[in-house]
Formats: sequence, structure tokens, C-alpha cells
Amino acid sequence: MQNYKTDILIVGTGASGLFAALHCPIDKNILMITKDAVENSDSFLAQGGICVLRDENDYDSFMEDTLKAGHYENRRESVDIMIRSSREVINELIGYGVDFAKQANGELNYTREGCHSKARILFHEDITGKEITRNLLKAVQKLPNVHILEYVTMLDLIEQDNTCFGILAKDKNDEYLTIEADNTILASGGIGGLYEHSTNYPHLTGDAIAIALRHNIKLENPDYVQIHPTSLYTNKPGRSFLISESVRGEGAKLYDKDGKRFANEVLPRDLMTAEIKKQMAKDNMPYVWLDMTVLGKDVILNHFPHIYEKCLEEGFDVTKQWIPIVPAQHYYMGGIHVDKYSKTTMNNLYAVGETSCNGVHGANRLASNSLLEGLVFAKRAVNKIHDGENAQHKKYDIDFAQLANNVQQNIDREKIILAQEYKKAIFNEMDKVRSAR
Repeated sequence: MQNYKTDILIVGTGASGLFAALHCPIDKNILMITKDAVENSDSFLAQGGICVLRDENDYDSFMEDTLKAGHYENRRESVDIMIRSSREVINELIGYGVDFAKQANGELNYTREGCHSKARILFHEDITGKEITRNLLKAVQKLPNVHILEYVTMLDLIEQDNTCFGILAKDKNDEYLTIEADNTILASGGIGGLYEHSTNYPHLTGDAIAIALRHNIKLENPDYVQIHPTSLYTNKPGRSFLISESVRGEGAKLYDKDGKRFANEVLPRDLMTAEIKKQMAKDNMPYVWLDMTVLGKDVILNHFPHIYEKCLEEGFDVTKQWIPIVPAQHYYMGGIHVDKYSKTTMNNLYAVGETSCNGVHGANRLASNSLLEGLVFAKRAVNKIHDGENAQHKKYDIDFAQLANNVQQNIDREKIILAQEYKKAIFNEMDKVRSAR
């Protein structure tokens, strides 16, 4: 069995994991692992954009829009941290080469999406997540202290007395490997792979959530799952193709089977989804129609070129035709409970991005807050780790090899059914919490 030892382990290579790596001290060894190819994270799939505080006059409305979308179940302190940190994060992204859309005068261009009271979203065509994440990845790949392992799946934590010392994992050949780390950051994404219809990559199956349950690490709102109102309807199996909310923010319309509007197109996602499902039932149809033709050909080809191309592959010219859309699982607002520094209830263990719950999103995420939240709190995790190392540090007297061997023996007994057991554990916890509400 191969054994690694590192200062900081980051499980996941999406935007939050990469941003964390970029903020780690250069004298620390960083090991990143990803369950699939490094480019196959949901961060690459994000279409719409990333929110930013326009100016101080925008603060109250940005806060209210986020709270309103989240049904006021958000942690206000976390929302404040995200909003106040947004401009600094955007400036960093631009420094890494992210090319946000600009107006003719060279100023940044802002768009609006559902439940936003004003335009505060920066974007790059309709592939903002890809633009951000590929530039972060380029920057990380230049760092001499960061090593990335692809096709490595986390199986369990290696811990003792509620302190994390690393993980047990397996490679693409199903061979075990252990990673001993002073600190571990979980950035392994959401749970879309557990659903039949999801906009997520299928390998994102909430492993960190199931493992947290296994070790009595506190979760928060594990039943809060966001369904995106608009994915392209198809009979084909596989990942659902998202039609960005910014399409409706720019003015696209929703129609019933008779071509009549039935709802306000910029409702919060959960309310929009409910309206669409209600109309589908009323029409006895498996979809409703989305009309992008009202945007005009220039807007479609310049702002939404990839949506245009994908729909064309499916036989729809969105400059001339309406497209059938249907809701699909999209995002996980719940997750591993963390504090404002992204620290979990286990020592030396942090969680960031979609796998965590810092309270920003409440019961329903506001459009284009996910990339921003993930980046802001990834940076805070690394800063907290650094602060902790500068403080008086507790020394641990453990036999890591023995701990790892014990974990391996436990996993061996469940190896064949582990994925099914983890899925069952997550859905059981969701049901338990939902029933108790």
C-alpha cells in the first residue's frame, strides 16, 4: 500500500480546492486528490457568473437578496463575510487571468439573474465557471509545492479522539493508499451523482457527507437540495445540460404548452421550480417551453454561445426555436457544518465549497453566489490553518500506520457495498432531518 505524507491535504480540485491551494504558504507541501480527471469538477460547469458587491450602496440589497432567496434561514454573519470579501476575490481572479466580460468603455459588465434586485454578476460568456477554474488550475500547476493525484477516491478518514490525521483512499486500480496530513480540507463537491437527473457530474456522490456521518461530524441542513428550474429536456441518459438562469435574467420567457407565459421568470430557484412543475402537471407534459429568441441573435451568440452550440447539437436553434426545459437536481445547500473559518467539528479538518455548509445559502441558494462563497471560505480555511500553526500547537502521539490499518480492515469488510451504504446513509439522514422539521 502506497503511503503519502503532506502538510495539507485538499480533497477535490474544483474552484474552492484550487483557491485554497493558491493561498497555502509556499513552504508547505500540499497534496490534492480528485476522484476523476482534474477538469471534471462541477466548478467547470458553472455557466451564469459570480456575484460581487458593486459598491457600498449595493450592500443592503445584496444582503437582502441573499437572505430572501434563502428564506431568511441564512447565517447573516457568513453572508456578510462573503459580501465584504467579494471585491478582493474578484481582483485576485482577474490577477490570475480570468477574463470577465467588459463594456465598450472597458468597464466590467454586470448581468442580473433570478431574485437579484440589480445587476451585480460578472461573467465570461456562458462558461464563467470554466473560465475561473481553468485559470486557477493553471496557477496551481505552476506551484512547486503542490502535487495533484487524479482518479483517487477518498474512502474514509483516519482519526483518533475526534482529530483527523489523514485519509484512506483508493486509486483507479482499486489499490489502497494512505495520506497522512497535518490538516485536511474537504472540497469534494455535492451529491448530484446520487440522483437520476442532475446537472452534476455523476462521480460526485457526496462521499464526504457520508464519511462525516460515519464519524459523527456535525452536518447542517442535510435535506436542503436545490433543484434548478431549467435543464434541457431529453430522453438521453446521463448528466442534464443546464440552461443558465442568466438567460432568464436577460429576458428569456417561459411558456406553457399553448405558448402562454405562466410565471415571473426571475423568481428564486425553488419558487420557479415549483411553478414549472405545477404547469407541467397542469399541461400533462414532461416539460415547458423556454423562449430565447426574444433576446435576439447577437445577445445569444455573444453571451450564450455554448448554450447555443449545445442546443444546436440537440436539434434546436435557440435563435429561431423555443426549447423544452425541465427542472433537475443542481446544488446542495446543506453539508458538513463549518464555522466562519470553514472549520468542522473535528480537529484539523476543514470543509469548503458545496460539501460544506457555512450558512450563506440558507434554504435556497441565490443565483451566482456559489462560486463566490466557495472561494471566500476556502481562503479563510487556509488562513485559519496558518494562524493555528503560528499559535501554541498540540503534539499528537499516535501510530498512524496502525490507525490506517484499522480503517483499512473496516473498509475491507464493506468494500463491495460501500458506495451503496454511503448513498443509503445520506438519504436516511435527509429523511430523518426532513421528518423532524
